[in-house]
Amino acid sequence: MTMTMTQNTAADQATTDPTSWERACEVTDLEPSWGEAALLSMKQIALFLLAPGEVYAVANRDPHTDSNVMARGIVGSKGDRPTLASPLHKEVYDLGTGECFSDPALFLRTYRTRIVGGFIEVALDA
Repeated sequence: MTMTMTQNTAADQATTDPTSWERACEVTDLEPSWGEAALLSMKQIALFLLAPGEVYAVANRDPHTDSNVMARGIVGSKGDRPTLASPLHKEVYDLGTGECFSDPALFLRTYRTRIVGGFIEVALDA
C-alpha cells in the first residue's frame, strides 16, 4: 500500500491505532524503483520506494511459485497504477492492491506503510 506521512507522535499513534507498526529501515536505505527484502516479525516483506514519500510493501512470497523473490521483481506501471512483475514467471501485480493483472486467481499480500522520523514502518497484522 502507499505510504502515508504522519504527524502523530508514537504515544498518539498507540492510543488511536491498534495496528502493530514495525520499523523496517531508513528511507535512505532504499533506492528508487528497486526492491529490498526485510524480515519483520518473522514475515518476509518486499519494500519499494517509487518516489519521495511513496513507499510500497508487499509479501516477498511469489503467489504463483511460493518462492521468496518478489523484492527482485520488476517495477513498472499500468496506466497510473504502479505494478510489480514476478521475477520468475512475470505475473504482474498492482503494488497498491495486490491484484494480479495476468491471472485473477493470484493475489499478492500488501501492507500499509508510513515514514516516521526518516524510518519506514510497515503495518503488520495485530
